[in-house]
Amino acid sequence: MPAQQTYATPTGAPWNFAQILQTARDISTSWLTTDEIANQLNLFGDESQDAYLESLELAARMAIEDYLGLPIFNNTFVAYYAVGTLMATPLTLGLPQVSQSGTTINSVKAYNQATPPALVTLATSSYYYDVTGQQVILLSVPNNINTQMAAPLQVTWTNTASIMAQYPVVKQAGLLMVAHLYNQRSDTSERKLNCIPFGVEALLRPYKPLVM
Repeated sequence: MPAQQTYATPTGAPWNFAQILQTARDISTSWLTTDEIANQLNLFGDESQDAYLESLELAARMAIEDYLGLPIFNNTFVAYYAVGTLMATPLTLGLPQVSQSGTTINSVKAYNQATPPALVTLATSSYYYDVTGQQVILLSVPNNINTQMAAPLQVTWTNTASIMAQYPVVKQAGLLMVAHLYNQRSDTSERKLNCIPFGVEALLRPYKPLVM
């Protein structure tokens, strides 16, 4: 990811992060049950492929999470903010990926001027989360922040599982995706390939956030 990225969000707030990393993601909890998948595939009473179906369920769920940009289960991110974000007070630290079901700020940290620089956790009284602009508002710049570093500020947050994950239409899209993966074991074809099956996209498109 380039060193400085600024994007416009639907609320007009800037995404002024230098880098974003996903640090935690549930890859063990099932979203769609094996029975639901077996019914979708007409595998009634056949349990011989359950382990394979579970792996397809995980792949389909993660693909839908990434397509929608919304968590089906809680996930955690950390973003780093460049020196250029320190030009104004209060500082606005945009979060590039949040959940409409809730976002919790775990910590805001800054590298100090020690040798070597140490990452110091800021007091919760020094910032707040503006849910209307999906951004952390830092009330003041720490006096000893290391301005020699490319991205001395760090925000860690957790997104709560989206309520949309339980919508029947979204779950049906998940079942269609599993069926597609089950029936198409190879990505090789003489025809032009679509990255996501039309039926799945048609079901999910109304729930994909609008980015302007």
